[in-house]
Amino acid sequence: MDARRNLLNALMMGIFSLAAVIAVVPLFAVLGYVLKNGLTSLNWAFFTELPGMMGVGGGMANAIIGTLIVVLLASLIGIPIGILAAIYLSEYDRSSWFSTLVRFTSDVLTGIPSIIVGIVVYAAIVVRTKHFSAFSGGVALAIIMIPSVIRATEEMLKLVPHTIREAGDALGIPKWRIILNIVLPTAAKGILTGALLAVARISGETAPLLFTALGNLYYAHSLNEPIATLPLNIYFYAISPYDQWHKQAWAAALVLVFIVIVLNVVARLAFRSRLRKN
Repeated sequence: MDARRNLLNALMMGIFSLAAVIAVVPLFAVLGYVLKNGLTSLNWAFFTELPGMMGVGGGMANAIIGTLIVVLLASLIGIPIGILAAIYLSEYDRSSWFSTLVRFTSDVLTGIPSIIVGIVVYAAIVVRTKHFSAFSGGVALAIIMIPSVIRATEEMLKLVPHTIREAGDALGIPKWRIILNIVLPTAAKGILTGALLAVARISGETAPLLFTALGNLYYAHSLNEPIATLPLNIYFYAISPYDQWHKQAWAAALVLVFIVIVLNVVARLAFRSRLRKN
């Protein structure tokens, strides 16, 4: 009986280990392929020069800066809205029909294809203003990140012990001050983790930006004009007939993957330090 049990245990452990290896193989395969093709195309000009005409030379300095601008704009819009909505759901209205509707809507919005969000923002902003812009791109990405921020923040707020809130109530502290000075600082690292993961989620989005930001061969001097981003340049360069642009597309993909990995690592480290503290 013991031999049979040990054999079954070894068999199941083997199956689970194999499944774990299969799960990580695609990730390392993608990273390895992007690293192999993109590393040779990275140089100083890639980070400092504008795109060359007709696929000759140049770099993606405008796209790198444009990516930072659009993601920052989306974060400034999406993160505060997501956090405030999560505070309402967690601290003020936990079980009413309206809070249930908000949670359901947030979950549905998480699963909506990003291209649909881009089309909606195109109809709501681009068509009305009659031009593409960095602002409309930021709004599209903000809509994508809001559900992730809401879910992550609400879960982190739920982990804060109710005794902390009760202690504040016993001292006669207003509820808004309890939330602002006690609850939020306690859950700050978890909220930061959720925000960073949401930023990583939108950093590689291309479809919404095709309908909103469009792209630009030069630096954008206003949020009210088209702007270049790394995902857009990767798309346009990859479908171009120029070998030089193909190489730069791989380099841009490597930079973008590196940014996403850094954001994920920072988020994991912040979450791990929070767990150790608890």
